[in-house]
Amino acid sequence: MTRQLPRHLLKTVLAGSAATLVLGVAAPAATADSGPAAPSAASRDAAHEAAAAPGTLDTLSRFFAREGAVTKAAAQPRIQGRAVPVYYLSPDFVAGKKGASIARLEFLASKAVSSDGQEASLWTVKEGGDWQVVNIATGDDETHYARVGAEKVPGGTVFHEPQINAWYVQDGDHARVLPLDKDAVRAVGAEGTSVAAYRKRVQKAYGDKLPGSAYEKSGKAGGYDTAKPVRKAAQESAQAPAQGPVTVASSIAGAGALLALGISGTALVRRRAARRQG
Repeated sequence: MTRQLPRHLLKTVLAGSAATLVLGVAAPAATADSGPAAPSAASRDAAHEAAAAPGTLDTLSRFFAREGAVTKAAAQPRIQGRAVPVYYLSPDFVAGKKGASIARLEFLASKAVSSDGQEASLWTVKEGGDWQVVNIATGDDETHYARVGAEKVPGGTVFHEPQINAWYVQDGDHARVLPLDKDAVRAVGAEGTSVAAYRKRVQKAYGDKLPGSAYEKSGKAGGYDTAKPVRKAAQESAQAPAQGPVTVASSIAGAGALLALGISGTALVRRRAARRQG
């Protein structure tokens, strides 16, 4: 089933400028144990194949050419390295559910590079038994922080708190949360914090915005309505006359996670764009 975005958020996505190609996000099921689910080697290989498929590379050529920095014919995109699992802060953890892991697997990401050095992150999920690319975002945040986290804590779990665009790594003992970027340092300090203290922080920040909350029911979180599925909307955008960007550009990275915590992606759009311009 394709996720549907709130009408106002869908409009933001379709009206943005060059950060993300949204084709629809369907996150794998979350687990509730001492650590988040990890994809198999076969899944990572299949995700890589989806990212490197001729049709995906053609879409990437259009994506890299969207602002005229390079022509579609000259873009020559290539996939660099293996697909990596991307974990987001889990709503179950925020809600304090017993045994819930701190993060849940949202998608696998592959890094793409164009002939002129542009970078993009391709998000893949398993839909109907096949791995499919569902999103293309500028920059390489997902693969970059997977590498940084592995260097800092071998065997740890790297995860994203998309509401503030912060990246962390949870140590192998599941006892501490350590920052990987400036946003995370502002949230938990340079030395990190305990998992218990981190839970208190995110419960305070998002606990009243979870699905079923008064916040969601009030409509402040957007909720779900009869807006077009993202995949269909993005396809229509891509088929439109080519006087503007090939596709949507406002990054609602982690749309599923943002909506699950009842938060708009607008601030995240600005943060990701600013990070790449800095």
